[in-house]
Amino acid sequence: MNRFYLRWYHGMRMTAALVVMVMSLAACGSPEPLVFDGEAAYAHVQAQCDLGFRPTGSKAGWATGDYIISYLTKRGWTVETEEFTYQGASVRNVVGRVGEGPVVVLGAHYDTRRSADQENASVPVMGANDGASGVAVLLELARTLERDALQNQVWLAFFDAEDNGHLDGWEWCVGSSYMAAHLGVTPEAVVVVDMVGDADQQLFLERNSDVSVQTRLWEIAATLGYTSTFVSEYRWAMMDDHVPFARRGIPAVDIIDFDYPYWHTTQDTPDKVSVESLERVGRVLEVWLEEGTRNR
Repeated sequence: MNRFYLRWYHGMRMTAALVVMVMSLAACGSPEPLVFDGEAAYAHVQAQCDLGFRPTGSKAGWATGDYIISYLTKRGWTVETEEFTYQGASVRNVVGRVGEGPVVVLGAHYDTRRSADQENASVPVMGANDGASGVAVLLELARTLERDALQNQVWLAFFDAEDNGHLDGWEWCVGSSYMAAHLGVTPEAVVVVDMVGDADQQLFLERNSDVSVQTRLWEIAATLGYTSTFVSEYRWAMMDDHVPFARRGIPAVDIIDFDYPYWHTTQDTPDKVSVESLERVGRVLEVWLEEGTRNR
């Protein structure tokens, strides 16, 4: 190797090293924006189901609340609980808060039904979709929301005691009803996500939901290319966790896929939940919050 080639070779190596160093420094100074990841959300579905059946008042149900509290705390959210007794069972709502401004609540229930009464009433429901999917979406949002972009104080509300209505005199939506009755502020909007993980996802407009907020969410879904799953047609009128807030005059929306064949059966298991379905819902909510809900 002659001296000219040797100088050229070492010069090229130094130039390449400088390029790599500059790119690395640029990456450190300008991190990639966080984006909702369906795989990460699905891991929360599996983690909840690994705890077992999670009806209100059970050890697994309480452990689920602990799991939520631990994850939110690690992500820097301010966490509070609402604890009370209903029909002899210990009930605990969990609320994570971040940001400033008018309050917006995203909600999901984390309890599961203690009777698979659509199939075998003597067996409980695992609740991979009916319960765990909504919780998973909220927990992944706890990781990915760009806090500097938020124009609202965001509450992630995890409701207990939603899913045992009509069993032994229980009512539906006990946890959310308690929260709605004990609010210290009036939220600008409440959006509930329930049963959103079905692989055959069909999210129709729900008739008890606020039209303005609902329209904005479905518009965002359309801009993201989700028109085949966020269907702009009315189908259901649901008694769900949004209703206690709507009854107080708070704009509230239910994002729910009630065309789920495994509802309240023993087959509501993690294999029925789709990574892509979780991701679509999460990204719609992510955009809605980060663009400013007052633009709805």
